[in-house]
Amino acid sequence: MFTSETVRTAALLLALSASGALAQEKETILIVQGDFDGDGVADERRFSRDELAALGEESFSTSTIWTEGAQEFAGVRLHRLLEALAPDHEGQVDLVAVNDYQVSMPSAEAEPNGALLAYLRNGEQMTLRDKGPVWLVYPYDASDLYRTEVVYSRSVWQLSKITLSN
Repeated sequence: MFTSETVRTAALLLALSASGALAQEKETILIVQGDFDGDGVADERRFSRDELAALGEESFSTSTIWTEGAQEFAGVRLHRLLEALAPDHEGQVDLVAVNDYQVSMPSAEAEPNGALLAYLRNGEQMTLRDKGPVWLVYPYDASDLYRTEVVYSRSVWQLSKITLSN
């Protein structure tokens, strides 16, 4: 038989578990900074996985030089993110990883069918241990243009921040 104290404890644990799941859904996995509205003042936007997905989730399968066999990646295209935040941006896109690895690329090279801000690999959320929570990947198998040292250097895993600059 359950005591009222047992029932209260179970209810509290259930509530904490639910709030933890909600917090995980709302957890920031990517920060984007830049002057989004052209007013000369830096803006910042923090995205959870769900907020990124709301921009239009896409997926593709490709092999990589870092994994074995073809992998299925899902996320939002870098092009779509840039269009949503700063459609007229013509400067640089600076990509920064958790370990402070940083690389820049012209925003014009963020093509509609190019780089994907992947947060799922083979249907699973990526953790820091497996190149997540965000990995900028390209459809490497789609074209020789995506199998170059420049593109590989832009394939930032553990991506934590994107900064738009002039």
